[in-house]
Amino acid sequence: MKETEQIVAFKNYSMCLRDAVGNFTKQLINNLFDVNHLSESGPETRLKFLRILERLSVENGEGLWNDFEDSFVTIRTKLDLDAAAAEKNDPAAKSLEEVYLAYPGFYAIAVHRLSHQLLQLEVPVLPRMMSEFAHSSTGTDIHPGAEIGDSFHIDHATGIVIGESAIIKYNVQIFQGVTLGGIQVKKSLASTKRHPTIESGVVIYANATILGGDVVIGKNSVIGANVCITESVPENSIVTVQSENNIFQKRN
Repeated sequence: MKETEQIVAFKNYSMCLRDAVGNFTKQLINNLFDVNHLSESGPETRLKFLRILERLSVENGEGLWNDFEDSFVTIRTKLDLDAAAAEKNDPAAKSLEEVYLAYPGFYAIAVHRLSHQLLQLEVPVLPRMMSEFAHSSTGTDIHPGAEIGDSFHIDHATGIVIGESAIIKYNVQIFQGVTLGGIQVKKSLASTKRHPTIESGVVIYANATILGGDVVIGKNSVIGANVCITESVPENSIVTVQSENNIFQKRN
């Protein structure tokens, strides 16, 4: 068989959809934050969504778009809380406008909240493609399956990985290089909780690694830079690393 015939024999994948999804995601976020932009390009965004689903062989595109559109107000409200958390917690933030327009961590969160909603609607493939667009744009890899509460702040963003079954509660801050991952990588564990739970009020500093589905970081704890954690941490703790991890209980 000739080389060209071998290529034709392979199953075709629409790799150009990556560009289409990137353009759709950018336009969707622009619509979410700019009423004037929404009035001009809202119908075009809907059409892009329907075309993407058609190319993914997903049925009921109109119904899915209507359900997705119904969630936009709630998502925007959550994102406003995320932006406020960034302005409050980052001493380098000079204004809310700066957070919305210039913070890669906020942009990654915005894409995640949209892709997570699509995953909840059981839309296949597209949520993951959106998360990978955000990954390539911001250096932040958040699986659309991760559950993230209100007022979430990502500082600097680069190198962050948040796994599929991670649960992050409210008012959590994480810095660059943080990994919320699985302690084992086995296909047989696909349907189990593989990634940690981060309770409310936790701060996780740069390059900390927290692994395991049974691991819970107790509320209001501080996880220091470069720490590796594979066991649960009580609430109100401070975890630092020297020659080994040291855990201290904060005074109330």
